[in-house]
Amino acid sequence: MRKRDAILIMLLATLAVCLSGCLLAAVGAGAAGTVAYAKGDLEVIRSEGITEVYEATRNAVEQLEYSITESRKDATSARVVARDSQDDKITIKLKATPEGPTEVSIRVGTWGSETRSNIIYSKIKENIEQ
Repeated sequence: MRKRDAILIMLLATLAVCLSGCLLAAVGAGAAGTVAYAKGDLEVIRSEGITEVYEATRNAVEQLEYSITESRKDATSARVVARDSQDDKITIKLKATPEGPTEVSIRVGTWGSETRSNIIYSKIKENIEQ
């Protein structure tokens, strides 16, 4: 079943690139929803509410030893901006949806870094699942 799912995901990703013309580097599905890397941003939909995701995000940034330069939250959105040891700007945006889940967007640097965005998301996910 896993091999078939992987093939289906690859076909869908290829189709998305061909039809939309945008850069879609990775698509995956899991219990948390869809994870996509597009145009320099790692985008995830988490089933948890914005407060829980925000706390997990702040904890992840601190655990990764990034320096937080901005951190704000209200009932419908949140934003955490930090700098890493190479002085790259890391921007994490959260948006509550009417249905309850939280949209997460992670960008590292000006152009984005899929690898580093995935590291940050993995730490956020780890904090949520504790």
